[in-house]
Amino acid sequence: MNQYFLSVFLFLLLLNARCASAEALTSSADTSTENWTIHYQATTVSQGHPGFPTAYSGANSLQSTSEFDTSLTSTIFLGRRLWHGGEVYFDPELSAGKGVSSTLGIAGFPNGEIYRVESPAPKTIVARIFVKQIFGLGTEMEHVGDDENQLSGNIPVHRITVIVGKFSLNDYFDDNAYSHDPRTQFLNWALMDNGAWDYAADTTGYTWGVYFEYNTKNWAVRFASAMEPAQANQMALDTDIQQAHGDQIEFEHRHSINGHRGAVRIMYYENHADMGSYSEVLNNPKYNMDVTQTRTYRTKYGVGMSADQELTKDLGVFARLGWNDGATESWAFTEIDRTASVGASLNGNRWHRPDDNVGLAILVNGLSEDHAAYFAAGGYGFMLGDGKLNYAPEEILETYYLWKPLSYLGVTGDFQFVNHPAYNQDRGPVYLYALRLHYEI
Repeated sequence: MNQYFLSVFLFLLLLNARCASAEALTSSADTSTENWTIHYQATTVSQGHPGFPTAYSGANSLQSTSEFDTSLTSTIFLGRRLWHGGEVYFDPELSAGKGVSSTLGIAGFPNGEIYRVESPAPKTIVARIFVKQIFGLGTEMEHVGDDENQLSGNIPVHRITVIVGKFSLNDYFDDNAYSHDPRTQFLNWALMDNGAWDYAADTTGYTWGVYFEYNTKNWAVRFASAMEPAQANQMALDTDIQQAHGDQIEFEHRHSINGHRGAVRIMYYENHADMGSYSEVLNNPKYNMDVTQTRTYRTKYGVGMSADQELTKDLGVFARLGWNDGATESWAFTEIDRTASVGASLNGNRWHRPDDNVGLAILVNGLSEDHAAYFAAGGYGFMLGDGKLNYAPEEILETYYLWKPLSYLGVTGDFQFVNHPAYNQDRGPVYLYALRLHYEI
């Protein structure tokens, strides 16, 4: 509850801040080349659920009695132009609070603003620090406006971009116009990102790596290689980068149908890390259903698809599909081996609220046969494990309404229905409700 009052107090301070100068800077940056960019965001999510039926619980189960928790993130986005095509960015970030049940018990976790944390106390990290270099390959130019980690100016349409440093892989991969930002869109982990993409990251979602992109007018191909955590979902990264690294390649095609924009992205990824094997632990009693005892350097691979399509100037739809081999333990993101989602986003123009937005999505997550058998035999992952399992796909519905009373403030009411939490027919369903406050300049 202390985190809740901290969040409210912070937003009261922010609402009293004078924003005129920041708005003037943004306006000028949208029409000219700037050498500096600075943005700020603060987001708080207060989320809870009533009690729900359950036949049993384990160490990693969602709490079956009612609970209510609050999370807070606060980020400064700083950028500076270094030379022609060269830029540097630095993002300090503060986080506090926790998700319901300490972020355990639901694979498609309902709060995308919180990760697995050891303590709800406020902590500050360097979220991103990287250098970006753009190499132009043609004379046609396009203007990009001032934004978070983006300097205003004209850049070549046909270009190669190289990034080196600390960042999040989901900054550049698995994008989606209607379902990729838990601060303004859907909150669920497996809607903001492809749940079956076990992307390399520390507990807070960031990693060190290199990124390459080749972009043309209608399509792009991008590749990145980044450091993996030394242990499943932990802060420390494995420094043996020859054996431990996460690689992904994605092809994106952008198009227009009857004047309405759309895009399709296809991704393949491989994780190389010191991971355990579900089949090995299932077939050898000496490991006592502890997958961590089977760890050695292995490869995990998967594929994903993300698509979005504008239908009218106010209405857009999206879909995602994801699959991984499910043979090795979930390592960095969440415990999902198969996922499928569809949804829609409607702008508030129709009811004279052009800055408002409403969204609706459905989501189904699943496990590989070995992964499900491991949980059924009493095994535990880093965020799931009820002690046993009566398997069924995890089914989720989410809807939200984003109200913008001011240009820099968003207030969102969010509702999620989770059937078979953690893939268990013997637990749930669960109803979750949330209030999100998001401030940005």
